[in-house]
Amino acid sequence: MNNQDAIDLASLLCSRLCHDMLSPVGALSNGLELLASENDPEMRQRCFELLEQSARISTDKLKFFRLAFGAAGGFGEMVEVAEPRALIQALVGDAKRITINWALDEAKLPKPAVKILLNLAQIGLDTLVRGGTLDVGVERRDSDYEIVVRATGPKIAFDPVVGQALQGELSPAELTSRTAPAHLMGLLAEQTGGGLQYHLTDEALVLGAVLPQPEGLIG
Repeated sequence: MNNQDAIDLASLLCSRLCHDMLSPVGALSNGLELLASENDPEMRQRCFELLEQSARISTDKLKFFRLAFGAAGGFGEMVEVAEPRALIQALVGDAKRITINWALDEAKLPKPAVKILLNLAQIGLDTLVRGGTLDVGVERRDSDYEIVVRATGPKIAFDPVVGQALQGELSPAELTSRTAPAHLMGLLAEQTGGGLQYHLTDEALVLGAVLPQPEGLIG
C-alpha cells in the first residue's frame, strides 16, 4: 500500500466512524434542545432518559472503534478477552431482537486478533436487519488463533462486496466507507501471516479468521 492509498483508507475509516456516530450524537443534540424548551416534569424526565441512552450508545461506540480501528495505546500486546466481549455485548444490547452466544476458550488475545474479532462481529451484526442470533467463538489450535462469527436470522443483508474486501479482492480505488473496515482486516490478517474467509447462505453468514500467534508472545 502506497502513501496515497493509506491516506485514502484512513479517510474512509474516519467517514465510517462519523457515519456510525451521527445518530447517537444527533440524538443528544435533539434531546438537549427539547429539554431547554420543555416544562412538563414528566416530559423532562423522558428527555433525561433519552439523553442518558444516547450518551451510553455514543460511549459504547467510541470504545468499540478505539480498539477496532485505533492504536488502543492503553492496552498491551495481549488483551484480556473480556474487553472485546464487553464491547460486542454493548453493541448487541443496543440492537433489536438479537441474541448472542459465546464460545471463548482464551483468556487473552493478541491485539490484531482482537481487532479482527471486533470487526467481524460488527459485520455480522450489520447483517441481522430483522434480528437473529450472533455466535462468537475463539480458540487456539497449536500456534494458531481461530475466530468464527456466525450470524443467523430470517434475513441476512450481506453485501458480497464486503466479502471481497475481506479477502483482498478490491483495489484501493474501489473501496468505500462501508468496505474500508473489511479491507483493513484483510490487510491486518495478511500482515500477521493469517487469512480471512466467509460463507453466505440465505439464513446464515459465517465469517472466519486464522491468525498465527505473534512471535515472542506467550498466550
